[in-house]
Amino acid sequence: MALRHERRLLQKSEINLGREGIAQAANFPELRNEIVALKKLEQEQKEVALRIARIEEGIKTIEHERQQNAREQAEAIAKLEAEKKPLLQQRAQAKNNLDVCERELTGVERRIQESEAADRDLLKQISDLHALDPAPADLEARSADITARRARLPDERAEFVRARLGSAEAVRLAKEKLNTAEAELSAVEKNMARTRSEFEARDRKLNDNIRAQQEAAREARTRHQIVEERKNPAYLSIGRHLAEKGVAPPNAPHLLAEAHRRREAVDSHLKHKAELALLSSQIDKQELRKFYFSVFSVLVLLALILLVVFQSPRGREWLPQETDIILSINAEQFERANLAKRWRGEDPKLWPALVGAAASVPGLNLPRDAVRVTRALTTNEAGEPREFNLVQARRAIPNVISTIGNDKTFQKRSKSGLPVWERPPDFAIARVGPATLAVGAPEEVDELVLVRLGMKPDLKITGQLFDRFQALDRDSALRLISRDPPDLSRVFHPIFRRELLDASQLLGLAVNLQNPVKARVLIKVNPSKNAADLARNLRDKPQQWLNFPDSQLLLYLQPPEVQIHGNSNLELRFSMPEASARLLFERLAKTDTPQPVAAYYTKQ
Repeated sequence: MALRHERRLLQKSEINLGREGIAQAANFPELRNEIVALKKLEQEQKEVALRIARIEEGIKTIEHERQQNAREQAEAIAKLEAEKKPLLQQRAQAKNNLDVCERELTGVERRIQESEAADRDLLKQISDLHALDPAPADLEARSADITARRARLPDERAEFVRARLGSAEAVRLAKEKLNTAEAELSAVEKNMARTRSEFEARDRKLNDNIRAQQEAAREARTRHQIVEERKNPAYLSIGRHLAEKGVAPPNAPHLLAEAHRRREAVDSHLKHKAELALLSSQIDKQELRKFYFSVFSVLVLLALILLVVFQSPRGREWLPQETDIILSINAEQFERANLAKRWRGEDPKLWPALVGAAASVPGLNLPRDAVRVTRALTTNEAGEPREFNLVQARRAIPNVISTIGNDKTFQKRSKSGLPVWERPPDFAIARVGPATLAVGAPEEVDELVLVRLGMKPDLKITGQLFDRFQALDRDSALRLISRDPPDLSRVFHPIFRRELLDASQLLGLAVNLQNPVKARVLIKVNPSKNAADLARNLRDKPQQWLNFPDSQLLLYLQPPEVQIHGNSNLELRFSMPEASARLLFERLAKTDTPQPVAAYYTKQ
């Protein structure tokens, strides 16, 4: 690639030298053919340039004609507009006169109809008057009055008829004037349209001529460039000859030095290529095959590693295999939820008790810096409780590590190659991921390190407990899962009724702190129980099954929505009262009053 690049640069420098050294090339008879070819090409270029100049002059002429046509069109249209303006005024006046005459005619017609209606009414009055029995005493007088009034109506009607004739004649004359004005206006508008059409046709013709000339100019310029490129072989021959002879053009002596420098670079690359070819011919073919096999093996191994990395599950919880209960707290949801903020303000002990040992990490503000706190609880062979804590931060945590490293109360040690910071008597911290910390008692932290390194079995991703845990909404403020539900009453203050815990083989809870609070419960029914019976009891008697032990509070606002999946899985969805949600978090944190609760389970 470098050799090809240098050859291109050498060719370009020799062409430039030949272009500037035409005068010096005349001194070498062996370059006569190149000079003759250049003269022919230059003559062709001159002819093409002359044609381009003529075309450009023609384009300017056509542009001038277009401008002249536009001016003439504007003047003609302006003249017609001036003629059209008084005609528009005449039409408007004639239309106004017609409207006035039609209104007068309409008024006269209405008066005639009113006169006829009055005559009919007077006639009816006379008929009604004569039909009275007995006749009124003033019959004659009233009859004479009505008769006199009827006698005046024919004269008025005759006057109205004459007026109608006059109004009709006026309407006819007004219509004739309006028609005449509209005819004159229409003639002017047709003349304007014809004039505009003629000028636009002329403009289109000129525009077509310009496009044709421009296309011819483009073709001529393309031809000029082609001829210029055809001169490069002659320039290249001249430049190479001048470079070999060491002749430089007086006006550009640097071009000779540039050509020599490029020639040296090409020769150097050719020499290097020859050396590489010699070394390649001396290489043992078996060693070469081993090298290629090694490279191929590394690429295959890298592809397998990338496949494993991309196929690995996201958000894996590195917890011990014997985990019985998982409590996951979404710190982001707690920071955004107004309910959680109010609870923290009213009860400062709630949040530290809920997150456990994670609250003791120096330099880490959990509501602000953490994404999730996961607490895994189990018991050892002696029945003693053990707790494993993982803290997932929003981003990498070098500041926290540096804070811990600068804290004199912590002592640094190594566990299977990973650093662990321990603070006597019973607190330790280890970094088990780019943004994940293991915190808690030293023994539990050491075990989390071994699980993370794969030296101890972890909670299998395909296991039943983890599957159910992942089925709960990851964005919930709180997630709780247990594969020994009756053991929840020993680890936390009681949340569910003993009857529900005994009927469950596996139980999960997710709570979302919206308004209202939303809860979702997953239950795998104990094989000795009937899932349909449990679902019916939860639907028909939710107040007996979904309430806090030793409390009047219910877990739900409205009866829950119960769904059956398969033969043994139930799903409950319901909204929680605010007081119930707060009591739930207090019992998980063990900050409520524990004495009555202990008494309840002693009685049970």
